[in-house]
Amino acid sequence: MQSAVNKSLGALVYRVGAALSGLVFPPLCLVCGEPGTPGRDLCAACAAALPWLERACRGCALPLPATEPDGALCGACQGARSPLAAVHAALLYAAPADGLLRRFKFHGDLAAGRLLAQLMHARLAPVARPQALVPVPLHLSRLRRRGYDQALELARPLGRALQLPVLAGLHRTRATPPQSALDAAARRRNLRQAFAARGRLPTHVALVDDVMTTGATVQAAARALRRAGVVRVDAWVCARVP
Repeated sequence: MQSAVNKSLGALVYRVGAALSGLVFPPLCLVCGEPGTPGRDLCAACAAALPWLERACRGCALPLPATEPDGALCGACQGARSPLAAVHAALLYAAPADGLLRRFKFHGDLAAGRLLAQLMHARLAPVARPQALVPVPLHLSRLRRRGYDQALELARPLGRALQLPVLAGLHRTRATPPQSALDAAARRRNLRQAFAARGRLPTHVALVDDVMTTGATVQAAARALRRAGVVRVDAWVCARVP
């Protein structure tokens, strides 16, 4: 537990130091190392290469063909029941966003996380506003190993930018194997009853997570929130795997 506390304190010190250094040193692009644009660790060329998700299904955030309007339901979602009212993703999981996400999630690159939160804000600010953000939590054992919760590190700056509270409204009831090693059906089984809601929650919240592949994680988290009485649950993710 002490190790997790030390790493969390280190993350706080990093955020304060990064804010102060940004006042003195110009930003550098985290993708190519060239000078960044004001207030953002990303150069204009790499910003132009970002795989923004321009047209997507509102039920699962998968890309839609050009013939469909943004926010329409894909064929799979038209016949499915989901605990999520809407799913919004800022980016596709493709270069250069995928490299930033891997550095942030697995290599402790909190600067990449700060940049990704800025990109989420740029894309998600216009969508229907919830009353609070709820990051999808790690299990305590994984949090101890990693030292920080990537969903929380995205939700905090996003909440500040949007003036929304960030609530620890969920906890993991048990440790589960990594989803990346499982197929879609196994992912769903892996997460059954893996989340429980806690605390007082408003009627409309948005789950925040880094990457959505099959949607099993955010759907399991949404079911826990719905069981606790939340009327509407959306999902806001940084990137969608196409």
